[in-house]
Order: sequence, then structure tokens, then C-alpha cells
Amino acid sequence: MSRKWLITLSLLIITPVIVYFLWPSDESRIRKLFRDGAKAVEQEEIDKVMAAVSFNYTDEYGLNYLYIKEGMTRVFQRMDGITVEFEITRLEIKDAAANAELDIRVIARAGNDTGYAVGDAARPVHMKFTLEKQRTTWLVSKTEGLPLNF
Repeated sequence: MSRKWLITLSLLIITPVIVYFLWPSDESRIRKLFRDGAKAVEQEEIDKVMAAVSFNYTDEYGLNYLYIKEGMTRVFQRMDGITVEFEITRLEIKDAAANAELDIRVIARAGNDTGYAVGDAARPVHMKFTLEKQRTTWLVSKTEGLPLNF
């Protein structure tokens, strides 16, 4: 066998193994989605927040993608200094669908007042998210437990 042939054969065998180990898992992609979403809320970047939401979004309150975008725009106009704290308490992935449960606290400033906008020090708000996979990207398609009072 020639040297070229051995190198080509080695690359054909090694490349899939390397891709398999370096390609992020669905779980790590979902965790990153929530980290990046929290960071986008803190930085009040509406386009980055909405990049994590499916155009097919619906929930128990009848909200959809456009209502969420408009609502977040109003929240960002009213509040500053937003800090999001969350903990993923459960994550279940099955094929192209996933369910995640999070405990969430949001601290924000409205005018001269600073306090908890979502949850409090003793009890965070427990929310459930349904996610759908579109190619290699996960998007939020439904939420339950969304506090609408902030």
C-alpha cells in the first residue's frame, strides 16, 4: 500500500471519531440556549432573546412569538439592571423534542426601585419549557408557569 492510501484511510476512520467526540450534545446545546438567553435578557438584546424562541411558539395564555417580542420590548423599556438567575432542575430529551424545568429569579430596577421582578429570595418561579429541534438548533416552543405580573 502506498503512503497516500494509508493517510486517506486513516483520515476516513479518524474524522468521524473526532467529530463524534467534539460535536456538542443536545443537552449541552439546550443548556447553552438558556445561558445565552439569560445573558441576552440581562443585556436587553431583544433580537438575541427572540432567536431562542420558535416562530411556532404558543402557550396556555394564548401568547405567540409576536406577543412575546412586544412584551419583552415593553419590559426592557421599563426595567434596567436586569439580573437573571436560573437553575435547570430537569431536562428530558426525546428525538426532536425536549422538556426542561427551571427555577428562575429575576432582579431588576424600575426607576429608583430595585427588587425581584420574578420569584424572590426564598422561592424562585418554577417554569416548564417545551423545546423543538430545528436542524441542529433548539428553540422554545411553549412555556408553562410564566409570571405575567412583571
